[in-house]
Amino acid sequence: TTALLLTILFNSQILRICVCVYTDEIMQQETSPLCAADIIEQLKMKFAFLSGGRGHGGSPIIIFPEFPTFNDIREQEFHNVLTYLTSVPSLTAAGVGFILVIDRRQDRWACVKGTLLRLSGHFPGNLRLVLVLRPSALLQRTLSDVFFRIHQNEFNMKVPVIMLSSVTDLHSYIDRSQLTQELGGTLPYCHKTWISQRTDVEGFAVLVKRMAHILQVLGRELAESELPDTPLATSNLLNTHSNRRETVKGDMAGALRHGRKILEDLREPVRRDPDSSLNPDQLENLAIVHRLLSQLNESLTAFDEFWLLHQNKLDKCLQLRRFEHNEANDSLTAFPHVGMSPTHTERLLRELAYQEEKASGLLDRMKALVVESSALTDGCEYMDDTVRIKCAELQKAREKLPQDLKARRALLLQAMELHQGLQSLVKWCEDGIYLVASQPLDKCQTQEGAESALQDLEGYLETANEKLWWDMEAVQRVLEKKIMVQEMFEKRRVSLKKLAAKQTRPVQPVAPTPEAIKSPLSSPGQYTGVLHQVSTLESFTRSGCSITAAVSEEEENLSVLRRLVRVNGHWQYEVNVGECVLQGYAAEMDNPAMSALMPAALNNKKDVLFGNMQEILHFHKTIFLRQLESYADSPELVGRCFLERMGDLRIYEKYCHNKPRSESLWRQCSDCAFFQECQKKLEHKLGLDSYLLKPVQRITKYQLLLKELIKYSKGCEGSVELQAALSSLLGILKAVNDSMHLIAITGYEGNLGELGRLLMQGSFSVWAEHKRGHVKVIELARFKPMQRHLFLHERALLFCKRREESGEGYEKAPSYSFKQELSMNAIGITEHAKGDSKKFEIWSRSKDEVYTVQAASEEIKTVWVREIQKLLTGQLEACRGSFPSAETKAKRQDIKSDPTPLGSVFQPAHTGFSHLLRLNF
Repeated sequence: TTALLLTILFNSQILRICVCVYTDEIMQQETSPLCAADIIEQLKMKFAFLSGGRGHGGSPIIIFPEFPTFNDIREQEFHNVLTYLTSVPSLTAAGVGFILVIDRRQDRWACVKGTLLRLSGHFPGNLRLVLVLRPSALLQRTLSDVFFRIHQNEFNMKVPVIMLSSVTDLHSYIDRSQLTQELGGTLPYCHKTWISQRTDVEGFAVLVKRMAHILQVLGRELAESELPDTPLATSNLLNTHSNRRETVKGDMAGALRHGRKILEDLREPVRRDPDSSLNPDQLENLAIVHRLLSQLNESLTAFDEFWLLHQNKLDKCLQLRRFEHNEANDSLTAFPHVGMSPTHTERLLRELAYQEEKASGLLDRMKALVVESSALTDGCEYMDDTVRIKCAELQKAREKLPQDLKARRALLLQAMELHQGLQSLVKWCEDGIYLVASQPLDKCQTQEGAESALQDLEGYLETANEKLWWDMEAVQRVLEKKIMVQEMFEKRRVSLKKLAAKQTRPVQPVAPTPEAIKSPLSSPGQYTGVLHQVSTLESFTRSGCSITAAVSEEEENLSVLRRLVRVNGHWQYEVNVGECVLQGYAAEMDNPAMSALMPAALNNKKDVLFGNMQEILHFHKTIFLRQLESYADSPELVGRCFLERMGDLRIYEKYCHNKPRSESLWRQCSDCAFFQECQKKLEHKLGLDSYLLKPVQRITKYQLLLKELIKYSKGCEGSVELQAALSSLLGILKAVNDSMHLIAITGYEGNLGELGRLLMQGSFSVWAEHKRGHVKVIELARFKPMQRHLFLHERALLFCKRREESGEGYEKAPSYSFKQELSMNAIGITEHAKGDSKKFEIWSRSKDEVYTVQAASEEIKTVWVREIQKLLTGQLEACRGSFPSAETKAKRQDIKSDPTPLGSVFQPAHTGFSHLLRLNF
């Protein structure tokens, strides 16, 4: 309905506003969760600030004023302030790059060096230029010039660092209108006012986000609230929702007033001096507050529109509940059952007559309610289907009521007839029991007496009333009594037939007297007590018990294990299907009669299309399935079978390596007449590609089988072998996955097989530095790193660039363009790099090439560093073992005596390159 659609639109609008506020440029939540209020004390120190000025190209300017205790600032405080300052400008301005102006005219060279080292260690934004006002004292100026040339490479700033002698030199790089008065400029700046404005703007952004979230939650609660079933509950719900709405409206009005007050404060400089203008940062603050106010107004308008519909819905619901209440008050009394006795049924018939008289007035009232409900549905176009459904039900009930009354009267009349029949049946049972008990057994010893008694019984049985059958408890009990009497008659009749057919040795029977077995159902009105006569039979039935065999948990687990092995071991059907596929497709590719239908792209490509599928089927059919079946009685030991054949299962690697080529060939020729004709002959519903996927699915199903076997074989004899088999199989799957990435490498001219086993592969961020002579050249002199996919082999480390391919299936898999190769016998590693705990460095033996590698997490970095250290340590040990010279022996002796472990050759970054042991083999 329109109401539901508008509710969805309202929630979507509120959610959009929440997302907009959350991702607003002022907050930049993706890069920095800090707000000015969180670090206000650190900002008040004013060792760095944003003046609002802009350099060439719109670069934001961060000024580091003279600060005598700059070196005493804690690292966390320095990091927080810089992170926050770089998050303040817009993403566009920050993307151009920041210009740093460092004023150290009254300081010494040590302070200049400390500042540059800190900035080179970690700067959270994109740098464009660093301008340093060097010390003005003659000695310090000279030292600054000399030491800056000597230590320039240590700063690693990746951008130009320019030493300036005076503010006049600074004005040649930055216009005076964009510099504060301390730097000889004309830009007005008050640090206290800047902090206050940032706090107010960010606080208002948080307030808008909170209000948007409140509106979203309230709108969802109102839209999802269930409508009450009574008029009172509906009225209370309407009042509750109205009160909540007024509360939220008041909060929204307060938020709007607060935002307008901030807007006036931001415009205060222009209001005081109309000739002045706001700097870019102030204009951005102004635009942000405008946008937040606009979002608040939009959300408030959307909520008001939603509330009008919701209120209308509750009003109509209230009218509906009152309508239903009137309907319920005027309804007929519910009809009870048909009665437990003739007297009870007669009373129900008298009540029905009264209901029929009342129904005449009720029908008129129902007609009036139908008219009222129609008015409700026609009065509001947004009314849901509840009223219409009730109206239809009422109209249907109005038409059905006379029919129900008529059917009710007929049912009660049938019930009266039933009760009378039951009384007759009870009387028949009692008379039958008396007849059996009254037969003189001594006269039945003769053939004539037996025939006479038999005729009496058969004649009486013919009088049984078999037409009565009613699904009621009393009737069922009476019929059970009737069946018991009939069985009694049957037994006596069989005995009498034997006596009538052949005389037997006379016996002296003792007949019970009729008074001894007189039924207590002598009164027809008490036929419900007929079960008293069969209490012995019911007691015997209840005393029967079923004996259920208890199955222990171990037996259940063993049963599950056997089923698992049988289901997965009997792969004969899939093998047969695979052989059928090879016979119906692969063999037909060599059939001359089918050559006319086969496209040219399929010529001599049978091995490409099917890979080593024949080898896999042969292995399973002749070896693996038979061994699996041999463990059917001891399924917990099936892990031994997997361990024994783990080497043979590597045939799946070859199949998976060929799968991309097979998939590509299939896509080229899938619509050709050859495959259609083969599928038609085989009467397969699925195409060939579905069957080519079966081997890949099978190798993955084996790991699921082993996991299920481990689950149900805890504590069993073969649980260790099962766990080992699972680990080995997962290793095969990992090797298959790694090799699928490996074969996607393009542009590598060598033989990948000569690089040794692929140990690890993954994506990283990489910074590259090349030193030629005494000059360091930084690749991509920008903050953004290169994205590279690394492949670690036993003998080399490959750097590749990941490229996403278009297409479907295997054609959509990524490819990797080869970029760089580092031989493992010519590199070293630094475990900890500057600035980030997720970084490490890989360098060549001459340190001409240094690659700073950043992992996605510290755990990934640790795994890679340990694996590379393991390789390098192994190479070192192998090298020492190959050259057992006297000097080497002496070094070994020194190593044995030195408690420092071998791993110390991989030193952390703070020791510097000069202390790292080069692994030159």
